[in-house]
Amino acid sequence: MGKPTGFLEYPRHDRGYKPVEERIRNFDEFVIPLPEQELQIQGARCMDCGIPFCHQGCPVNNIIPDWNDLVWKGRWERAIKVLHSTNNFPEFTGRICPAPCQEACTLNLQDQPVTIKTIECAIVDKAWENGWIKPQPAEHPSGRKVAVVGSGPAGLACAQQLARAGHAVTLFEKNDRIGGLLRYGIPDFKMNKRHIDRRIEQMQAEGVTFRPNTHVGVDISAAELLGSFDAVALTGGSEQPRDLPVPGRELEGIYFAMQFLPQQNRRNAGDEVPADVAITATGKHVIVIGGGDTGSDCIGTSIRQGAKSVTQLEILPRPPEKENKELTWPDWPNKLRTSTSQEEGARREWCVATKAFLGENGKVRRIRCVRVEWNRDQQGAWQMSEIEGSEFELEADLVLLAMGFVHPVHDGLLNDLGVAYDERGNVRGDTEGEKAYHTSVDKVFAAGDMRRGQSLVVWAIREGRQCARAIDEYLMGSSLLPR
Repeated sequence: MGKPTGFLEYPRHDRGYKPVEERIRNFDEFVIPLPEQELQIQGARCMDCGIPFCHQGCPVNNIIPDWNDLVWKGRWERAIKVLHSTNNFPEFTGRICPAPCQEACTLNLQDQPVTIKTIECAIVDKAWENGWIKPQPAEHPSGRKVAVVGSGPAGLACAQQLARAGHAVTLFEKNDRIGGLLRYGIPDFKMNKRHIDRRIEQMQAEGVTFRPNTHVGVDISAAELLGSFDAVALTGGSEQPRDLPVPGRELEGIYFAMQFLPQQNRRNAGDEVPADVAITATGKHVIVIGGGDTGSDCIGTSIRQGAKSVTQLEILPRPPEKENKELTWPDWPNKLRTSTSQEEGARREWCVATKAFLGENGKVRRIRCVRVEWNRDQQGAWQMSEIEGSEFELEADLVLLAMGFVHPVHDGLLNDLGVAYDERGNVRGDTEGEKAYHTSVDKVFAAGDMRRGQSLVVWAIREGRQCARAIDEYLMGSSLLPR
């Protein structure tokens, strides 16, 4: 568990960032890693806390104290083996996971949690540099064929686990490149796409067949899929965006975040985006509606494209600067968080609702807003009300809607399969019991955002791994795959 007295002897140090004025000139990753000696010292800060609450905080249940201890002792190759035992892609989570494990760290009671995310990322980066990560093909084929639909983190994790169990796995992706939201939703400055590419090479060597440019439900029918495979895993994500149906929504210059973000990733990959469909923030007053991670990604991308100004609007109240740990720890707390993109020059507004978009010649030029307040009703539920006389307008040449996703797209594959939906519109499926990850349709399973709704990359990996085990049990009667 690191050095028993390490948390008393060593101060907390974390990774740094390149200066704002330098990093906004390009779309490169800008995190500055810690030196190896400092990483070992940070691993030593992991205390013998008795109950490792970090396990509870981590959806994939990473064995965090064990690999902290191994890093402290300089046993890096063993550390990657322990890390990979629970997480197929720690280079993804080490870059884009919000690290609920650190919020659950016992040392976070004093606001000094172990730098878990930084150590995790360092372990896997060092493993790649030293050639310790190699394909792990199955010793014996099972003779069973599995289709995985959707190549985001849930699909990738599911496919890799199934291939290692000996099944013939075909991974379908409607886009031209593999990776789902990792590829086209996460900006390159947060995660370079080479991290996906080398995992694809590893998985191909393990026997996974990749089928990009294949839209299941369009290019391949649901009936054909069911007839060609012994099991099907639906891991297509939650892609139906939440819209904002207010006057002026039809104006040009108002787009969903996922119309905007993928274009820049394609440019970075060397693709040409046709001028008639190109969306850029260059020289524009940009309004981002939605205060979450997707909105933050829109901010960082807009600033790098040369936006004249960027304003982010959030309908909810400004969170407290600091949580009350006696009430929240070790759970994820509601507190003010400022992303690296927001630090780069965005103006943030809370308790603001959009009333209308105003335009000239069919193009958006301003946005009309109103201040709102939140109060509890007699039943204790929060209710929003507009503040009389608080309306105001903002310049807006480009509006990006980043208010989240309501559920997976139903038209096409899901409706053709006839799977049942839950009350939120996600594909219905439990996570426990004999029918874990089964949908209402025989031999069809679902995992990740498509099943649980919009969530974190680490939850997607967890569900992909667990879904793979459920499919393996379904096909073979039992499974040696870990959950």
